[in-house]
Amino acid sequence: MVSSLFQGLKKELFQTFDELKPQIDIKNLSIYYYSFNQGINSFKDYVLKLGFVKPFAKKKILSNINLEVYSGEVLGIVGKNGEGKSSLLKCVSGILKSYEGEISVKGRIAPMLAIGAGIEMELTGMENIKLISSLMGTKKGADKLQEIIEFSELTEEELVRQVKTYSTGMISRLSFSIAISEVPDILLIDEVLAVGDAGFQQKCIERISEIKEEGCTILFVSHGAADVERICSRAICIDQGTIKMDGDVDEVLEYYHSLF
Repeated sequence: MVSSLFQGLKKELFQTFDELKPQIDIKNLSIYYYSFNQGINSFKDYVLKLGFVKPFAKKKILSNINLEVYSGEVLGIVGKNGEGKSSLLKCVSGILKSYEGEISVKGRIAPMLAIGAGIEMELTGMENIKLISSLMGTKKGADKLQEIIEFSELTEEELVRQVKTYSTGMISRLSFSIAISEVPDILLIDEVLAVGDAGFQQKCIERISEIKEEGCTILFVSHGAADVERICSRAICIDQGTIKMDGDVDEVLEYYHSLF
C-alpha cells in the first residue's frame, strides 16, 4: 500500500514538473535561404567568370532565436514584412528545417500558414472537407461535417464546385473552417484573417477566442494591432531577424509601431 501511494505521488510530481516545461521550446534557431547571385544565371556564366563569383548567395532570415511558449499561452508575433515571422511558424510546424538550433514541440499542431495551404484545388469544397478532416483525425459524423459547412458559410452550389474556381476569400473560409473544427494542442495562424469580409473576420476572431478559452496554445502572426491586443496574452516583435522585444502586448505593439 505504501509502495502504491509512493508511485501515485511520484506520478503526480512528474506530471506537475512536465506542465512547468514549455510546450514550444526554441533554442538558438537560425534560418538561411539561398538565392542566385546577381550576374550568375547559368553554369556558362559561372565558367566565364572563372568560378570567382559564387553562384549562390546566402541570406540569413532568422538569427539566434530563443523562445519558450507555455501551454495555454497566446503569443502574438509582429514585425515588418520579410523579417521571418512566417518562417518561424513553418519551423515550429515542421514544414521548414532550421539551419542551426533546436525546436521541441509537444502536442498536435493545426497550422494555418497560408491561404489554401493543404487545399487540393482540383477537388470540390465538400471533397476537401472530408479529405482534410480525415487526415487531421477530426471526428467523423454528419454533425461535425455540418458544423464545418455552416461555419464556412459556403452554399451547397459552391461546395460541389472545384476549389480552383473559388475566390481567395472563399478558399480562406474553407481552410479556416476545417482547421478550427476541433481544438488542437497548438494552433498556428499566419495572417489568414487578412482576407475575407469584415463579418467573417469577426466570426474567426470569436472562434479563436473560444479555442483560447479551452486552453489551446496559439501562435498568432498578424499586422492587425487590434486583433493581437484582443487575442494575445503575450507578444514578441521580430526585427532584422532577431527578437527585439518580448513581453507585455501593449508595450511590444508600441515598439513595433516605432519601427515605422
